Amino acid sequence: AVLGAQDFLGQAFVALGEVIGSQRGRLERALTGVPGKRCGTILLLAEELSNCRDIVTMQLCANKLDKKDFFGKSDPFLVFYRSNEDGTFTICHKTEVVKNTLNPVWQPFTIPVRALCNGDYDRTVKIDVYDWDRDGSHDFIGEFATSYRELSRAQSQFTVYEVGRGAGAGGRGAPHTGADPPLRPQVLNPRKKCKKKKYVNSGTVTLLSFSVESEFTFVDYIRGGTQLNFTVAIDFTASNGMPSQPTSLHYASPYQLSAYALALKAVGEIIQDYDSDKLFPAYGFGAKLPPDGKISHQFPLNNNADNPSCAGIEGVLESYLQSLRTVQLYGPTNFAPVINQVAGAAAQVTDGSQYHVLLIITDGVISDMLQTKEAIVTASALPMSIIIVGVGPAEFEAMEELDGDEVRVSSRGRYAERDIVQFVPFRDYVDDSGNQVLSMARLAKDVLAEIPEQLLSYMKTRDIKPRRADP
Repeated sequence: AVLGAQDFLGQAFVALGEVIGSQRGRLERALTGVPGKRCGTILLLAEELSNCRDIVTMQLCANKLDKKDFFGKSDPFLVFYRSNEDGTFTICHKTEVVKNTLNPVWQPFTIPVRALCNGDYDRTVKIDVYDWDRDGSHDFIGEFATSYRELSRAQSQFTVYEVGRGAGAGGRGAPHTGADPPLRPQVLNPRKKCKKKKYVNSGTVTLLSFSVESEFTFVDYIRGGTQLNFTVAIDFTASNGMPSQPTSLHYASPYQLSAYALALKAVGEIIQDYDSDKLFPAYGFGAKLPPDGKISHQFPLNNNADNPSCAGIEGVLESYLQSLRTVQLYGPTNFAPVINQVAGAAAQVTDGSQYHVLLIITDGVISDMLQTKEAIVTASALPMSIIIVGVGPAEFEAMEELDGDEVRVSSRGRYAERDIVQFVPFRDYVDDSGNQVLSMARLAKDVLAEIPEQLLSYMKTRDIKPRRADP
């Protein structure tokens, strides 16, 4: 039916994070949009598709494969292909090469179901068998086809299946009943089958083991009660320029927020949906504080050392603007004190019920690089992540070094257990078209992209499973 021909009953605007972060993943909202009329309410539930979250571990062996090497036996390996909706095939896994044997036993391997068959249990999985050659011109031994469903039956019935018995490479076998020997997929070479009338097969492949486990996701932990604790740290060093001057990175006109405020809103308004109490500790660093002009690298923006938390992102912004009016921008640019501050809080609860995210917004070169690396290496063993947003025109090579995507951060011979730092330069998200909303949405997306994986990496290294959500 055409949507325009239907009766409009109401509307609601909701961020996905609000639904996921709500209790039990259920969020009720009032419908609006019809003046002078109550439109009722809508109940929203967020649910992840489970069939794409499973991980398969399997092991295969082969028997009596064709000999391909003139002076020796074959060096066989398997190539798995996922079939696509357009009929093409995409490589999704290769086994290791087992040297000089016609009866190889390959090591167990793990693959996500979504990679193997995109969650479609009946989709064809094609497997080619090759003989490895040093020059890369691997010899084709044969092929067979199966599906996730057939493989999984082998697990539940403790059997394997033959593929291709009188039906070519795409044929299907029957389950092993226990009275006969277990059936094995035959490896077929179509070219040999056409040339040789007596050709039977090029060997058989046996599924030795097949197990499935569910992959835990970021949503599982949030649903299970893991709380995200968001902390903000803002650069108050003199290199930002006098806040009253339009050239300052802290300057806010009546019509435009400062670069710092824009970055804070873009990231904070997304992450606050996952923080149940929406109380955010907020600090400044690199300023002289009244009344004695003492330099501080972790002063509370709300001027309350006992309770540095601000109510929501708007509360953080309000405290940030108030601090600009009362402190003197100075230096140097030290990250380590505030990282250690948050790490101290993270170290108090390491059972997976709390995870800390520190957002640092800065304009320039780090003055305490060695101490910062040491702090990051220590923090990498704790339930926390660090987001660094660089504002202004400076070069941020040091920040790139801290973002351990390429090379893991190290300090005094110790390497970070996990990559916990994500750096993005704010200038990459300034849209020339003037579409600030779109630019900030892109910034938030990229800044927060690594947080779920970083949280999962901590949980996996500590073997922490999500708590069961209340029904």
